[in-house]
Amino acid sequence: MAEASYQTILVKKENGLTTITFNRPEKRNAMSPQLHSDMYRALNELRYDKDTRVIVLTGAGESFCAGQDLKQYFMEMDSQPDSVRDEVRRMSRLWRNEIIRTLPQPVIARINGWCFGGAFTIVTACDIAIAAEDAVFGLSEVNFGNFPGGEVTRVLTEQIQPKHALFYALTGKTLTAKEAERIGLITKAVPRAELDKEVREIANNLLDKDPIALKAVKEAWYYTFYSSPEVAYEISGLVSERIKHEHGGRPGIKQFAEKQYRPGLGAYKWEK
Repeated sequence: MAEASYQTILVKKENGLTTITFNRPEKRNAMSPQLHSDMYRALNELRYDKDTRVIVLTGAGESFCAGQDLKQYFMEMDSQPDSVRDEVRRMSRLWRNEIIRTLPQPVIARINGWCFGGAFTIVTACDIAIAAEDAVFGLSEVNFGNFPGGEVTRVLTEQIQPKHALFYALTGKTLTAKEAERIGLITKAVPRAELDKEVREIANNLLDKDPIALKAVKEAWYYTFYSSPEVAYEISGLVSERIKHEHGGRPGIKQFAEKQYRPGLGAYKWEK
């Protein structure tokens, strides 16, 4: 797959791991219409890239992402035709929710700093989110006479207990990475010096796994999240049958039966 060039992000591929870096450090990596376009295109291209088996999202400089670019995304977009505004909003919503969730590859958020507003939807969309302990989180919309718009309020009501999320939305107070971990916004907070090591260890663990199985885990998880128990059970059965078909059998279970590995201590040997 040929390397693509983008205006607001950097894409680096290395041995199955693809890192996407939001590259607007002078704006704390705030999301502009161009960044939404770049991310929408990049993620859709990586979906079909067989050389990309794990994806990491992070930010350039001292910030992860400061949310929407208030000037470019709101003030300047207000003067654009409805067709332009609708297309930008469509890309903005899709890449930070449906596209990340439905990618066959696991996606890790490497939160290296400032994470505000709309960036919460990037964090909640990613399958795993690791933050440096000195990263700062916040929902500051109320401070400029607004509220956490787009899908921010919706995803927070799904993923965080109401008394936690509503407190920060109402007060505009910031929270630490440790607090973000406690209330379930992120997976784990680690010391700054250990951030790269932690993300790399998780990525290596995922790179060792069968891509068919990783895709199935994501599908079963997200598709059943919004389903009734009966529908969730049927979805699970369909995903299981598809895995067996794609593998041409059950190679992992066969290797276990032949005592070639122990599932609790590592992954089976799949064909790369």
